[in-house]
Amino acid sequence: METNIEQRKGWDIKSGNTVKVWQKIKEGDKFRLQAFEGLIIAHKHGHEPGATFTVRKISDGIGVERIFPIFSPNIEKVEVVKKSKARKAKLYYVRTKAAKEIRRKMKTLKAEGRAKATDVVKSAAKIETVEASAEEPKK
Repeated sequence: METNIEQRKGWDIKSGNTVKVWQKIKEGDKFRLQAFEGLIIAHKHGHEPGATFTVRKISDGIGVERIFPIFSPNIEKVEVVKKSKARKAKLYYVRTKAAKEIRRKMKTLKAEGRAKATDVVKSAAKIETVEASAEEPKK
């Protein structure tokens, strides 16, 4: 597994771009490719040997971040899915922005849940009153 350093220096890895990183995964004696698609929130150390980039995605409502070394032999390729202009080099504020958005969604869900719960209680009370009036008085 050898990396082409000059090719990797030409990759368009910038903060704000959405990329799909194809990583080699070893299972037994075979290798397979697995994609990790997300937003680049940081690119550190330029193009020196220890250069890395951080990719963030939302998986089942949970934020997942992975740090990839640019010159790792385990990375097969990086596809740029979407380019966007970022005004900052590090987009760490996306973490708090996503958390606030999730909190706002949870708040609306809770409000809807309370309304549904009260409707359930009211309908249960109506059913009990109907059943009580339908029963014959005991002698």
